[in-house]
Amino acid sequence: MLTELPILTPEAGDLLARAMFPDPERIARTLEAYRTAPERRVFVWLEGGRVVSAAGLRIQGAEVEVLHLATRPGEKGRGHARALLHALAEHLNAARLVAETDDGAVGFYRRAGFEVTPAPPRGGRARYRVTLHRGEREEAGC
Repeated sequence: MLTELPILTPEAGDLLARAMFPDPERIARTLEAYRTAPERRVFVWLEGGRVVSAAGLRIQGAEVEVLHLATRPGEKGRGHARALLHALAEHLNAARLVAETDDGAVGFYRRAGFEVTPAPPRGGRARYRVTLHRGEREEAGC
């Protein structure tokens, strides 16, 4: 079940931190931005009343950028993050859901129905821009 958090909880913050560069100061700054920046929002996916996946977003008009996405280690592979992303697109009436990712997660986004295009490398690593075109997918019968 999709739930928006009006206030970033420690549980959701810990989960989102798993998707961040492992620098404590950088994580603290990023979590503070989720607490204070109006364009940043946090949604979670609940199963049995328990947070199993979390997404940190930046909302810019009809486009929603997924900045951080994480699933509890014991819950991976069960479709929670995919369900969260698709529910977000519908709930926010987003024309597009976009993210930038790396080799480790590009397959997940591709399986979740996102279009994948190369992005400029960062830190010597390949990067990808992934886009879910919600309206176009629905019109195509997806």
